[in-house]
Order: sequence, then structure tokens, then C-alpha cells
Amino acid sequence: MTYAGGPVPLTVLTGFLGSGKTTLLNRLLGDPALSGTLVLVNELGEIGLDHLLMEDVKGDVALLAGGCLCCTVRSDLIDTLEDLLMRRDAGEIAFSRVILETTGLADPVPVLQLLIVHPLISLRYALGGVVTAVDAVLGEKTLCEHEEARRQVAIADHIVLTKTDLAEGAGRAKLVRLLDELAPTVPKCDSSAARASELFTAASGADHSQRKALRDWFPATLNGSAHAGDIRTTVLWSEAALPPQAFGMFIDLLRSEHGAKILRLKGLVRAADDPDRPVVIHGVQHMFHPPRRLPCWPDEDRRTRLVVIGKGIDADLIARLYDALAGVPGLDTPDRSVLFDNPLAPPGLVR
Repeated sequence: MTYAGGPVPLTVLTGFLGSGKTTLLNRLLGDPALSGTLVLVNELGEIGLDHLLMEDVKGDVALLAGGCLCCTVRSDLIDTLEDLLMRRDAGEIAFSRVILETTGLADPVPVLQLLIVHPLISLRYALGGVVTAVDAVLGEKTLCEHEEARRQVAIADHIVLTKTDLAEGAGRAKLVRLLDELAPTVPKCDSSAARASELFTAASGADHSQRKALRDWFPATLNGSAHAGDIRTTVLWSEAALPPQAFGMFIDLLRSEHGAKILRLKGLVRAADDPDRPVVIHGVQHMFHPPRRLPCWPDEDRRTRLVVIGKGIDADLIARLYDALAGVPGLDTPDRSVLFDNPLAPPGLVR
């Protein structure tokens, strides 16, 4: 079944307690680029949006000053998202994108899982990205002391530094180095320079915006593995087009051996069966969204590019496994023909 207009992009706005999420969102909601936005606010959020409310639309949904809708999440998130879809389909409310502001102690991973595995939610909503706010004054201390804060940063698509006017130069530089260790491929900006069109309108339902989002995932310079604590980011890439069965084997092996440790996997794959149209890959822990093809590449770089973010993963082992299946030469490493012919290979692979 298909729906007019395609899936609704849902962006997760997260950040630790006091990181300035609501202040950032309040400022950006005045941007015309966010017209038609529905804002979901977790009921445990430290600051409400009450001062922006103009009038009730229906029930727990209210109209914000910028023409956006606001809904406080008082029940299970699934119920809320399903209810909003029914009311949208019935013509009671109208919205073209959703921003979910999480609580400061929230782990965004379960929300990403929901967008992948729930039969209705995954069909009607598409991940528009994860935006993480980081306090430039207390961010380093927070990241060193709180696992939740590190996870919020590690899986981000955009990181916004807040309160930079209050941060000392040396402390801010140290924080940026720490952020680069946790999230080496993620674009970072000051909140004063943050633009709604860049943070919240990279919609999975729109091809041009999706291509921009994918380009942002992979900056021109990739530094390979990096680590901060036990959370590591591994960047994998290869020049040659991959046989679909080889990449399928890599995903199956990665999921079976490291699934619980993977916070997020995202990337573009150049598949041998159609190298001119890249395949978008997105996974959270052992769950992966069905692969989708883009109509064209986002830029001139046509390499397969993957980012694997995990807790306690063996980045070198993952890189060697990928190289073997991608046909990248390596010393003392079996090639993919050996792996395909191995009778002990995991069952259920596409061959």
C-alpha cells in the first residue's frame, strides 16, 4: 500500500539535560522552512513550549507561533504516532514533518528501532535524521560522566554546540576534539549559525534532501576508526561495485556477531547489479531497514561508504571482514570466494 506524498520525515532532537534543545528549537521554529511541522515533546522534558502556544487544535495538539503543531507525548510513542496519522488522514490536522524532542536522559536508539521495525510506523514515517545539542560549557564533563550523552552524540547526523558565547576557548577546543573522537564524520556547528533547512528538512521522503543528508554523512576527509571510551566509529569504503550477495553476507555476519553492540549503521552502497543508483542502508543494533535505491548518486564520489557506530566493537575486525567481502586485498585475509564456499557460513544468506 502507498500513501500520497510518501512517508512523513521524523527528526529526533536530542541532547543531555540542560543542553539547550528547547531553546534551539524555539528559535528555529520561526523559520519558514519548518512550516507544516509537528513537534512532539516528551512529557519529561525539562522545559515546555507553553509560552509559544497560540490555540488548541484538538485535544493535546496545539498550534505554535510559527504555524507548527505541538503535541506533548503523554502515552506510548507508538500510540501517539499512530493517532496523529489517523487524524492527519481524516483531515483533522495537517503536518508534513515531525520533530521529536526527547528528554535529556533519553537514549535515541529505541526511537530509531521503532522507525525500522514497527509495521505501520516504518511505512508512514521516515527517519529525517538525529540532531544532538551539546552544551559548550559543560559538555566535556557530561560526556565523560554519562553514557547516555555519549550515545546521543555518537549516533547523531548533526551536532549543534550551544552556549558557545559562555565557553572559554581552550575548553571549547577540548570539547570539539572529544566530539571528533566520538563522531568523526558528523557535521558540527554553533547554535547561532544553525539553520532549520540544514538540520530538520533533510527528509527521507524527498530525493534531493535525502541526497544532501547522505552527503553530510560522509565529509571529504574520513579518518577511519576513532574512539572515546568504549564507543567507536568505523568508516568503511571500497571503490569497486559490490555483488549484492557479498554485501548481504557482510550485513548478516555483522548482525549475528555484533548486532547488540551496534548503535547505528548507515551508508551508501554501490551494488554491481545497478552501480548508477546507490543503495541506502540504515540499521540500529540487529535491526535493518529494507534497503532503498536512490535515483542517482549525491555527488561525484561513487564509492561504497559505510559508517558503523558501536559500543565495545572490534573496529579492526569489522574492517577486515568488510575488506574480505568487498574484495579489498589484504595480507592473511581470506577473500570472498573462500567465504562464499565455506559450508560453515551463517545460514539464510542471499547467494
